[in-house]
Amino acid sequence: MTMIAAVETTNWDAMAAGMAYALVRVSTMLALAPFFSSRALAARTKVTLSLAICWLLVPTVAFTSASGTAGIQQISLSFAGLLGEVAVGALYGLTLNLFNEMLLLAGQIVGIQFSFSLVNLLDPASEIQTPLMGDLFQLLGTLVVITAGLDRILLASLVRSFHAVPPGSFPLNGISGAAKALVPLLSGSFFAALELAAPVLAATVLVEISIALMGKLSPQLPVISLTIPLKTLTGFALLIGSLALWPRFIEARFTSLLDVTERLILQGVQVAGGGNGG
Repeated sequence: MTMIAAVETTNWDAMAAGMAYALVRVSTMLALAPFFSSRALAARTKVTLSLAICWLLVPTVAFTSASGTAGIQQISLSFAGLLGEVAVGALYGLTLNLFNEMLLLAGQIVGIQFSFSLVNLLDPASEIQTPLMGDLFQLLGTLVVITAGLDRILLASLVRSFHAVPPGSFPLNGISGAAKALVPLLSGSFFAALELAAPVLAATVLVEISIALMGKLSPQLPVISLTIPLKTLTGFALLIGSLALWPRFIEARFTSLLDVTERLILQGVQVAGGGNGG
């Protein structure tokens, strides 16, 4: 009976340690990821969501080792393990923030073409002035993420991260390599923003060229008073028409960012393992 009680106590200790690790990983991701980090969500709601996700994840994946061996593993809390969980959650949050920045940049490009460059709003989340069309694109992107069920894909990616890197096992010397790999992703988010704004950008540029040619042919034509209304109406028409392509585009970019995050985590583990082996 004493041995059985000791084993049960050890298992409960391991479960509590795994719950703490999972809570740090999930809460860090929610604190940095777009939409979840918004001040529009109450702090109690974020805490409840983090606890609910951890409560559902821990019994299924938190105690499965990287080799696939099922069963409760002997996990103990350590400061290095907690820092590793913060690093994994930060990788998820920062990578998903690139998705948010892509929408903001695309909206800013479209706003300039709509002649809305001076129309800014105070974003309550970041407390900075953001372009009007940037806020609109972020809201539309969030709506697509929720309606397309991409939140379930995010949870599935978290489950895979627990299988690939068990709680408390992410090495600290793998953080630098993963952080350096985030820098080239900024250029990818810039080009993705150009792709998203390309239909409106191309149409408004063609309108400007057409009006300029008309102004050369007919100098009496009020070019300045025609350019802005025609650009805005044409841009809105193209934007409404291109909304049908948004779900596929956003889903592809969202899932690709999650795949990149998983590769960065695995790369950090492999680099650290190679360094330790050398």
